[in-house]
Amino acid sequence: MTELTTDRLLLRQWRDRDREPFAVLNADPAVMEHFPAPQTREQSDALIDRNIPEIEGRGWGLWALEVRETGEFIGFTGLSVPSFEAHFMPAVEIGWRLAKGAWGNGYASEAARAALAHGFGPAGLDEIVSFTATPNVKSQRVMQRIGMTHDEAGDFDHVRLPAGHRLQRHVLYRINRAQWEASQ
Repeated sequence: MTELTTDRLLLRQWRDRDREPFAVLNADPAVMEHFPAPQTREQSDALIDRNIPEIEGRGWGLWALEVRETGEFIGFTGLSVPSFEAHFMPAVEIGWRLAKGAWGNGYASEAARAALAHGFGPAGLDEIVSFTATPNVKSQRVMQRIGMTHDEAGDFDHVRLPAGHRLQRHVLYRINRAQWEASQ
């Protein structure tokens, strides 16, 4: 089972005890501000259930994120294959979602760097993308801090959101293996 560690964090397989705090995180309007709606418990559990076999089968996915010193579950970070059509597909995306109490500690960037290293190392990926709704400046800053570049020509309207929805327009960030290796 692939687990990643940083100085402060453990990116690991999901556990049953993660379900309740993950459901609370996904129901928090502040955490879900840049998503169409908070998630129900069933939607939250389904995300976990999709990722367990991904991590087992591929050796990567959206890992549960834990603070090593305390064992506290704080969200997820990792790699996934988006399931919608867009001009930049097929692609592997890096993403994160952290509990509000974990914000402002640099955890998203720290965990994302470990996920990138795994993606360009053992997973053998050539490029990793990330995207978010245009108003989500905090996630865009994480993308920039981990060395990703905004591909302005690649920005897109998310096909799963209706025309005119406040979150429909998305920015696209990219990093390839050569760029990542040059930054190490």
